[in-house]
Amino acid sequence: MKLLKQLYINNFFFYLLISIVALFCVAFIFPFLYNAIWYLLYLLLGFLALDFIILFVTKNGIEAQRTIPEKLSNGDENQIIVSIKNFYTFPIYTKIIDEIPYQFQIRNFEIKRKIKNASTDDFQYFLRPTERGEYHFGNLNIYASSPLRLLSKRYTFNKDVMVPTYPSYIQLRKYDLIAFSNNLFQYGVKKIRRIGHTMEFEQIKEYVSGDDIRTLNWKATAKKNSLMVNQFQDEKSQNIYMLIDKGRTMKMPFNGLSLLDYAINATLVLSNVILKKQDKAGMFTFSKKIDNRVVAERRTSQMQKILESLYNVKTDYFESDYSRLYADVKKNITQRSLLILYTNFETLDGLDRQLPYLKGIAKNHLLVVVFFQNTELNQITNKKAETIQEIYDKVIAEKFLFEKKLIVNELKKYGIHSVLTQPENLTLDTINKYLEIKARGIL
Repeated sequence: MKLLKQLYINNFFFYLLISIVALFCVAFIFPFLYNAIWYLLYLLLGFLALDFIILFVTKNGIEAQRTIPEKLSNGDENQIIVSIKNFYTFPIYTKIIDEIPYQFQIRNFEIKRKIKNASTDDFQYFLRPTERGEYHFGNLNIYASSPLRLLSKRYTFNKDVMVPTYPSYIQLRKYDLIAFSNNLFQYGVKKIRRIGHTMEFEQIKEYVSGDDIRTLNWKATAKKNSLMVNQFQDEKSQNIYMLIDKGRTMKMPFNGLSLLDYAINATLVLSNVILKKQDKAGMFTFSKKIDNRVVAERRTSQMQKILESLYNVKTDYFESDYSRLYADVKKNITQRSLLILYTNFETLDGLDRQLPYLKGIAKNHLLVVVFFQNTELNQITNKKAETIQEIYDKVIAEKFLFEKKLIVNELKKYGIHSVLTQPENLTLDTINKYLEIKARGIL
Protein backbone atom coordinates (compact mmCIF):
# COMPACT_ATOMS: atom_id res chain seq x y z
CA MET A 1 0.00 0.00 0.00
CA LYS A 2 2.85 2.38 0.84
CA LEU A 3 4.41 1.56 -2.52
CA LEU A 4 1.24 2.58 -4.37
CA LYS A 5 1.16 5.92 -2.51
CA GLN A 6 4.65 6.66 -3.79
CA LEU A 7 3.96 5.61 -7.40
CA TYR A 8 2.88 8.18 -9.98
CA ILE A 9 2.58 7.75 -13.74
CA ASN A 10 3.97 10.69 -15.69
CA ASN A 11 2.19 12.44 -18.53
CA PHE A 12 4.91 11.28 -20.93
CA PHE A 13 3.70 7.67 -20.59
CA PHE A 14 0.12 8.69 -21.45
CA TYR A 15 1.30 10.65 -24.47
CA LEU A 16 3.08 7.53 -25.77
CA LEU A 17 0.07 5.36 -24.98
CA ILE A 18 -2.27 7.75 -26.83
CA SER A 19 0.10 7.66 -29.80
CA ILE A 20 -0.04 3.85 -29.87
CA VAL A 21 -3.86 3.94 -29.70
CA ALA A 22 -3.83 6.32 -32.65
CA LEU A 23 -1.59 3.92 -34.55
CA PHE A 24 -4.08 1.11 -33.87
CA CYS A 25 -6.73 3.28 -35.51
CA VAL A 26 -4.45 3.75 -38.50
CA ALA A 27 -4.00 -0.05 -38.62
CA PHE A 28 -7.66 -0.38 -39.64
CA ILE A 29 -6.70 1.32 -42.90
CA PHE A 30 -3.26 -0.29 -43.19
CA PRO A 31 -3.57 -3.82 -41.67
CA PHE A 32 0.11 -4.65 -42.21
CA LEU A 33 0.98 -2.24 -39.34
CA TYR A 34 -1.13 -4.16 -36.81
CA ASN A 35 1.57 -6.60 -35.53
CA ALA A 36 4.27 -3.92 -35.43
CA ILE A 37 2.07 -1.70 -33.26
CA TRP A 38 1.59 -4.55 -30.77
CA TYR A 39 5.38 -4.84 -30.51
CA LEU A 40 5.53 -1.11 -29.76
CA LEU A 41 2.96 -1.57 -26.98
CA TYR A 42 4.94 -4.46 -25.46
CA LEU A 43 8.11 -2.35 -25.71
CA LEU A 44 6.41 0.51 -23.89
CA LEU A 45 5.19 -1.79 -21.13
CA GLY A 46 8.69 -3.28 -20.86
CA PHE A 47 10.23 0.15 -20.40
CA LEU A 48 7.52 0.94 -17.84
CA ALA A 49 8.51 -2.15 -15.84
CA LEU A 50 12.20 -1.25 -16.14
CA ASP A 51 11.50 2.29 -14.96
CA PHE A 52 9.62 0.91 -11.95
CA ILE A 53 12.54 -1.38 -11.01
CA ILE A 54 15.31 1.22 -11.24
CA LEU A 55 13.27 3.78 -9.29
CA PHE A 56 12.02 1.55 -6.49
CA VAL A 57 14.92 -0.92 -6.07
CA THR A 58 16.73 1.84 -4.11
CA LYS A 59 14.82 2.40 -0.89
CA ASN A 60 16.15 5.91 -0.18
CA GLY A 61 17.04 7.32 -3.57
CA ILE A 62 17.16 10.94 -2.45
CA GLU A 63 17.41 13.05 0.68
CA ALA A 64 16.05 16.58 0.88
CA GLN A 65 15.84 19.38 3.42
CA ARG A 66 14.07 22.70 3.49
CA THR A 67 15.95 25.41 5.38
CA ILE A 68 13.75 28.20 6.75
CA PRO A 69 14.80 31.21 8.87
CA GLU A 70 13.91 30.99 12.56
CA LYS A 71 11.42 33.77 11.89
CA LEU A 72 10.13 35.47 8.76
CA SER A 73 10.44 39.21 8.22
CA ASN A 74 7.11 40.86 7.48
CA GLY A 75 6.96 42.78 4.20
CA ASP A 76 10.36 41.54 3.00
CA GLU A 77 11.54 38.82 0.64
CA ASN A 78 12.56 35.86 2.84
CA GLN A 79 14.92 33.24 1.45
CA ILE A 80 13.88 29.57 1.61
CA ILE A 81 16.62 27.07 0.67
CA VAL A 82 15.94 23.53 -0.55
CA SER A 83 18.80 21.02 -0.68
CA ILE A 84 18.41 17.69 -2.53
CA LYS A 85 20.98 14.87 -2.53
CA ASN A 86 20.77 12.20 -5.27
CA PHE A 87 21.85 8.67 -4.25
CA TYR A 88 20.83 7.07 -7.57
CA THR A 89 23.50 5.97 -10.03
CA PHE A 90 21.85 7.96 -12.80
CA PRO A 91 20.68 11.58 -13.15
CA ILE A 92 17.12 12.21 -12.03
CA TYR A 93 14.48 14.71 -13.01
CA THR A 94 12.66 16.16 -10.03
CA LYS A 95 9.48 18.15 -9.53
CA ILE A 96 9.39 19.93 -6.17
CA ILE A 97 6.02 20.86 -4.69
CA ASP A 98 6.41 22.61 -1.34
CA GLU A 99 3.29 23.00 0.79
CA ILE A 100 3.79 26.64 1.72
CA PRO A 101 1.53 28.42 4.27
CA TYR A 102 -2.00 29.26 3.20
CA GLN A 103 -1.44 32.97 3.92
CA PHE A 104 0.51 33.30 0.66
CA GLN A 105 -2.39 31.88 -1.39
CA ILE A 106 0.03 30.29 -3.87
CA ARG A 107 -1.73 27.26 -5.30
CA ASN A 108 0.52 26.40 -8.24
CA PHE A 109 3.92 26.21 -6.57
CA GLU A 110 6.21 23.95 -8.61
CA ILE A 111 9.95 23.85 -9.31
CA LYS A 112 11.62 21.45 -11.75
CA ARG A 113 15.29 20.50 -11.44
CA LYS A 114 17.66 18.01 -13.05
CA ILE A 115 20.15 16.53 -10.55
CA LYS A 116 23.26 14.63 -11.60
CA ASN A 117 23.97 11.20 -10.19
CA ALA A 118 25.59 11.07 -6.72
CA SER A 119 25.47 14.86 -6.34
CA THR A 120 23.73 17.55 -4.31
CA ASP A 121 21.67 20.40 -5.68
CA ASP A 122 20.82 23.53 -3.67
CA PHE A 123 18.36 26.14 -4.84
CA GLN A 124 16.29 28.89 -3.29
CA TYR A 125 12.99 30.66 -3.61
CA PHE A 126 11.56 33.69 -1.84
CA LEU A 127 8.37 34.38 0.10
CA ARG A 128 7.03 37.81 1.09
CA PRO A 129 4.61 37.66 4.04
CA THR A 130 2.21 40.56 4.50
CA GLU A 131 0.79 39.57 7.89
CA ARG A 132 2.40 38.99 11.26
CA GLY A 133 1.66 35.74 13.09
CA GLU A 134 2.25 32.00 12.72
CA TYR A 135 2.96 30.44 9.32
CA HIS A 136 2.70 26.66 8.97
CA PHE A 137 4.68 24.85 6.28
CA GLY A 138 3.42 21.40 5.25
CA ASN A 139 5.28 18.61 3.44
CA LEU A 140 8.16 19.09 1.08
CA ASN A 141 7.12 16.76 -1.76
CA ILE A 142 9.67 15.68 -4.33
CA TYR A 143 8.74 13.57 -7.36
CA ALA A 144 11.82 11.83 -8.79
CA SER A 145 11.94 10.38 -12.32
CA SER A 146 14.63 8.39 -14.13
CA PRO A 147 15.89 9.37 -17.62
CA LEU A 148 13.03 7.23 -19.04
CA ARG A 149 10.57 9.67 -17.36
CA LEU A 150 7.63 7.25 -17.48
CA LEU A 151 7.12 6.98 -13.70
CA SER A 152 7.78 9.15 -10.65
CA LYS A 153 8.48 8.17 -7.07
CA ARG A 154 7.26 10.58 -4.42
CA TYR A 155 9.44 11.42 -1.43
CA THR A 156 8.15 13.47 1.51
CA PHE A 157 10.28 15.51 3.91
CA ASN A 158 9.97 18.23 6.61
CA LYS A 159 6.45 17.61 7.83
CA ASP A 160 4.53 20.39 9.63
CA VAL A 161 6.94 23.22 10.47
CA MET A 162 5.69 26.42 12.15
CA VAL A 163 7.58 29.68 11.60
CA PRO A 164 6.57 32.96 13.29
CA THR A 165 6.50 36.16 11.22
CA TYR A 166 7.88 39.19 13.06
CA PRO A 167 8.05 42.88 12.13
CA SER A 168 10.69 43.58 9.52
CA TYR A 169 14.02 42.69 11.14
CA ILE A 170 15.63 42.66 7.67
CA GLN A 171 15.08 46.42 7.49
CA LEU A 172 16.56 46.67 10.97
CA ARG A 173 19.84 45.20 9.69
CA LYS A 174 19.71 47.31 6.53
CA TYR A 175 19.58 50.59 8.46
CA ASP A 176 21.70 49.42 11.39
CA LEU A 177 24.58 51.80 10.65
CA ILE A 178 22.59 54.64 9.09
CA ALA A 179 23.15 56.95 12.03
CA PHE A 180 26.91 56.57 11.96
CA SER A 181 28.11 56.28 8.36
CA ASN A 182 29.16 59.59 6.84
CA ASN A 183 29.36 57.91 3.45
CA LEU A 184 25.55 57.86 3.32
CA PHE A 185 25.41 61.63 2.90
CA GLN A 186 26.44 61.47 -0.74
CA TYR A 187 23.74 58.97 -1.64
CA GLY A 188 20.97 61.11 -0.16
CA VAL A 189 20.08 58.57 2.50
CA LYS A 190 20.69 60.93 5.40
CA LYS A 191 19.81 64.53 4.58
CA ILE A 192 20.56 66.60 7.67
CA ARG A 193 21.17 70.31 7.90
CA ARG A 194 22.99 70.93 11.14
CA ILE A 195 21.78 74.14 12.78
CA GLY A 196 23.71 75.13 15.87
CA HIS A 197 24.93 72.67 18.50
CA THR A 198 23.67 70.82 21.47
CA MET A 199 24.96 71.98 24.81
CA GLU A 200 26.91 68.86 25.67
CA PHE A 201 30.61 69.74 25.40
CA GLU A 202 32.98 66.90 24.52
CA GLN A 203 36.55 68.19 24.00
CA ILE A 204 38.87 70.80 22.51
CA LYS A 205 40.75 69.64 19.44
CA GLU A 206 42.95 71.02 16.67
CA TYR A 207 41.16 72.60 13.74
CA VAL A 208 41.01 70.54 10.56
CA SER A 209 39.53 71.45 7.22
CA GLY A 210 35.75 71.20 7.37
CA ASP A 211 35.32 72.13 11.04
CA ASP A 212 32.86 74.92 11.83
CA ILE A 213 34.92 78.12 12.32
CA ARG A 214 32.19 79.43 14.65
CA THR A 215 33.38 76.93 17.25
CA LEU A 216 36.94 78.33 17.43
CA ASN A 217 38.21 78.51 21.00
CA TRP A 218 40.36 81.65 21.02
CA LYS A 219 41.88 81.13 24.47
CA ALA A 220 43.04 77.63 23.59
CA THR A 221 44.25 78.92 20.21
CA ALA A 222 46.41 81.58 21.93
CA LYS A 223 47.91 79.01 24.32
CA LYS A 224 48.71 76.40 21.64
CA ASN A 225 49.64 78.92 18.93
CA SER A 226 47.44 76.94 16.50
CA LEU A 227 43.76 76.96 15.71
CA MET A 228 41.71 75.00 18.26
CA VAL A 229 37.96 74.31 18.14
CA ASN A 230 35.35 73.17 20.62
CA GLN A 231 33.80 69.82 19.79
CA PHE A 232 30.26 69.02 20.84
CA GLN A 233 28.35 65.78 20.88
CA ASP A 234 24.67 64.98 20.66
CA GLU A 235 22.96 64.78 24.01
CA LYS A 236 22.37 61.23 25.20
CA SER A 237 19.81 59.38 27.29
CA GLN A 238 16.88 61.39 25.95
CA ASN A 239 13.46 59.74 25.99
CA ILE A 240 12.03 58.82 22.60
CA TYR A 241 8.56 57.28 22.41
CA MET A 242 6.88 55.81 19.32
CA LEU A 243 3.06 56.14 19.53
CA ILE A 244 1.28 53.82 17.09
CA ASP A 245 -2.34 54.45 16.18
CA LYS A 246 -4.04 51.07 15.62
CA GLY A 247 -7.48 52.47 14.80
CA ARG A 248 -9.42 51.79 11.63
CA THR A 249 -7.60 54.41 9.54
CA MET A 250 -4.40 52.36 9.85
CA LYS A 251 -5.96 49.33 8.16
CA MET A 252 -5.64 50.93 4.72
CA PRO A 253 -3.49 48.62 2.52
CA PHE A 254 -0.58 49.59 0.29
CA ASN A 255 1.37 46.97 -1.68
CA GLY A 256 -0.08 44.16 0.42
CA LEU A 257 0.82 45.69 3.79
CA SER A 258 -1.46 47.78 5.98
CA LEU A 259 -0.36 51.21 7.22
CA LEU A 260 -0.15 49.66 10.68
CA ASP A 261 2.44 47.14 9.45
CA TYR A 262 4.49 49.91 7.83
CA ALA A 263 4.39 51.82 11.14
CA ILE A 264 5.41 48.72 13.11
CA ASN A 265 8.35 48.00 10.79
CA ALA A 266 9.50 51.63 11.03
CA THR A 267 9.18 51.57 14.83
CA LEU A 268 11.39 48.50 15.10
CA VAL A 269 14.12 49.99 12.90
CA LEU A 270 13.97 53.43 14.51
CA SER A 271 14.15 51.90 18.01
CA ASN A 272 17.40 50.22 17.03
CA VAL A 273 18.85 53.50 15.73
CA ILE A 274 17.73 55.32 18.90
CA LEU A 275 19.48 52.80 21.14
CA LYS A 276 22.61 52.98 19.00
CA LYS A 277 22.60 56.74 19.51
CA GLN A 278 22.58 56.14 23.29
CA ASP A 279 19.01 57.41 23.74
CA LYS A 280 16.13 55.64 25.49
CA ALA A 281 13.54 53.98 23.23
CA GLY A 282 9.96 53.27 24.29
CA MET A 283 6.62 52.73 22.61
CA PHE A 284 2.94 52.01 23.01
CA THR A 285 -0.12 51.55 20.82
CA PHE A 286 -3.51 53.20 21.25
CA SER A 287 -7.06 53.16 19.98
CA LYS A 288 -9.90 52.84 22.50
CA LYS A 289 -7.26 52.20 25.17
CA ILE A 290 -3.49 52.17 25.60
CA ASP A 291 -1.78 48.81 24.90
CA ASN A 292 1.63 47.23 24.34
CA ARG A 293 3.45 49.71 26.57
CA VAL A 294 7.24 49.55 26.70
CA VAL A 295 8.78 52.18 29.01
CA ALA A 296 11.69 54.09 27.47
CA GLU A 297 14.93 52.47 28.60
CA ARG A 298 18.42 51.84 27.23
CA ARG A 299 18.89 48.24 28.35
CA THR A 300 20.34 45.47 26.23
CA SER A 301 17.01 43.65 26.34
CA GLN A 302 15.02 46.68 25.14
CA MET A 303 14.95 45.64 21.46
CA GLN A 304 13.62 42.20 22.36
CA LYS A 305 10.89 43.80 24.51
CA ILE A 306 9.83 46.06 21.66
CA LEU A 307 9.92 43.21 19.14
CA GLU A 308 7.72 40.98 21.30
CA SER A 309 5.30 43.84 21.95
CA LEU A 310 4.92 44.53 18.23
CA TYR A 311 4.51 40.88 17.25
CA ASN A 312 0.74 40.57 17.71
CA VAL A 313 -0.47 44.16 17.29
CA LYS A 314 -3.61 44.34 15.14
CA THR A 315 -6.06 47.07 14.20
CA ASP A 316 -9.32 47.05 16.16
CA TYR A 317 -11.39 49.01 13.60
CA PHE A 318 -12.46 51.62 16.19
CA GLU A 319 -12.12 55.39 15.99
CA SER A 320 -8.96 56.19 17.94
CA ASP A 321 -9.50 58.07 21.22
CA TYR A 322 -7.00 60.94 21.27
CA SER A 323 -8.36 62.25 24.54
CA ARG A 324 -7.26 59.01 26.22
CA LEU A 325 -3.89 59.33 24.49
CA TYR A 326 -3.47 62.87 25.85
CA ALA A 327 -4.43 61.82 29.39
CA ASP A 328 -2.06 58.84 29.34
CA VAL A 329 0.88 60.89 28.04
CA LYS A 330 0.27 63.60 30.66
CA LYS A 331 0.12 61.01 33.45
CA ASN A 332 2.89 58.58 32.50
CA ILE A 333 5.47 60.61 30.53
CA THR A 334 6.50 63.35 32.94
CA GLN A 335 9.94 64.14 31.48
CA ARG A 336 10.12 66.12 28.22
CA SER A 337 10.42 63.56 25.45
CA LEU A 338 10.35 63.19 21.69
CA LEU A 339 7.01 61.61 20.75
CA ILE A 340 6.72 60.18 17.24
CA LEU A 341 3.04 59.60 16.48
CA TYR A 342 2.24 57.21 13.62
CA THR A 343 -1.30 57.89 12.42
CA ASN A 344 -3.19 58.94 9.31
CA PHE A 345 -5.29 62.00 8.59
CA GLU A 346 -7.09 62.03 5.24
CA THR A 347 -8.88 65.38 5.64
CA LEU A 348 -8.44 68.67 7.45
CA ASP A 349 -11.71 68.04 9.30
CA GLY A 350 -10.26 64.78 10.64
CA LEU A 351 -7.28 66.70 12.01
CA ASP A 352 -9.42 69.48 13.51
CA ARG A 353 -11.26 66.98 15.72
CA GLN A 354 -7.98 65.78 17.26
CA LEU A 355 -5.99 69.02 17.14
CA PRO A 356 -6.80 70.18 20.72
CA TYR A 357 -5.29 66.96 22.11
CA LEU A 358 -2.23 67.18 19.86
CA LYS A 359 -1.68 70.80 20.97
CA GLY A 360 -1.96 69.69 24.60
CA ILE A 361 0.68 67.01 24.10
CA ALA A 362 2.98 69.42 22.24
CA LYS A 363 3.03 71.85 25.21
CA ASN A 364 5.22 69.54 27.27
CA HIS A 365 6.85 67.35 24.62
CA LEU A 366 8.35 67.56 21.15
CA LEU A 367 5.64 65.97 19.00
CA VAL A 368 6.20 64.63 15.48
CA VAL A 369 3.09 63.49 13.62
CA VAL A 370 3.85 60.94 10.91
CA PHE A 371 1.09 60.36 8.36
CA PHE A 372 0.84 59.00 4.85
CA GLN A 373 0.43 60.12 1.27
CA ASN A 374 -2.14 58.17 -0.69
CA THR A 375 0.06 56.93 -3.56
CA GLU A 376 -2.95 55.62 -5.47
CA LEU A 377 -4.25 59.18 -5.78
CA ASN A 378 -0.96 60.13 -7.46
CA GLN A 379 -1.72 57.63 -10.21
CA ILE A 380 -5.10 59.29 -10.81
CA THR A 381 -3.70 62.83 -10.89
CA ASN A 382 -0.84 61.87 -13.23
CA LYS A 383 -3.17 60.14 -15.68
CA LYS A 384 -4.58 62.19 -18.54
CA ALA A 385 -8.33 62.60 -18.11
CA GLU A 386 -10.38 61.81 -21.23
CA THR A 387 -13.93 61.51 -19.95
CA ILE A 388 -16.10 63.62 -17.65
CA GLN A 389 -15.93 60.89 -14.97
CA GLU A 390 -12.12 60.84 -15.16
CA ILE A 391 -12.01 64.65 -14.87
CA TYR A 392 -14.24 64.44 -11.80
CA ASP A 393 -12.04 61.72 -10.25
CA LYS A 394 -8.89 63.74 -10.95
CA VAL A 395 -10.29 66.90 -9.32
CA ILE A 396 -11.33 64.97 -6.18
CA ALA A 397 -7.90 63.25 -6.02
CA GLU A 398 -6.09 66.59 -6.29
CA LYS A 399 -8.32 68.00 -3.55
CA PHE A 400 -7.35 65.18 -1.18
CA LEU A 401 -3.64 65.58 -1.99
CA PHE A 402 -3.87 69.33 -1.36
CA GLU A 403 -5.57 68.72 1.98
CA LYS A 404 -2.56 66.66 3.09
CA LYS A 405 -0.37 69.74 2.53
CA LEU A 406 -2.85 71.87 4.45
CA ILE A 407 -2.60 69.43 7.35
CA VAL A 408 1.19 69.89 7.41
CA ASN A 409 0.78 73.69 7.51
CA GLU A 410 -1.89 73.48 10.21
CA LEU A 411 0.36 71.39 12.45
CA LYS A 412 3.27 73.75 11.84
CA LYS A 413 1.21 76.70 13.18
CA TYR A 414 1.21 75.12 16.63
CA GLY A 415 4.85 74.01 16.68
CA ILE A 416 4.04 70.40 15.87
CA HIS A 417 6.52 68.75 13.53
CA SER A 418 5.20 66.47 10.81
CA VAL A 419 6.41 63.87 8.32
CA LEU A 420 4.22 63.36 5.25
CA THR A 421 5.59 60.30 3.51
CA GLN A 422 4.78 57.47 1.16
CA PRO A 423 4.38 54.12 2.97
CA GLU A 424 7.43 52.58 1.30
CA ASN A 425 9.61 55.53 2.42
CA LEU A 426 8.30 55.64 5.98
CA THR A 427 11.29 54.00 7.68
CA LEU A 428 13.87 56.21 5.97
CA ASP A 429 11.93 59.44 6.47
CA THR A 430 11.33 58.84 10.19
CA ILE A 431 15.00 58.02 10.77
CA ASN A 432 15.97 61.21 8.94
CA LYS A 433 13.56 63.23 11.07
CA TYR A 434 14.94 61.78 14.29
CA LEU A 435 18.54 62.44 13.21
CA GLU A 436 17.61 65.99 12.14
CA ILE A 437 16.09 66.69 15.56
CA LYS A 438 19.19 65.31 17.27
CA ALA A 439 21.48 67.37 15.05
CA ARG A 440 19.53 70.58 15.71
CA GLY A 441 19.34 69.93 19.44
CA ILE A 442 15.72 71.05 19.73
CA LEU A 443 14.55 68.29 22.07
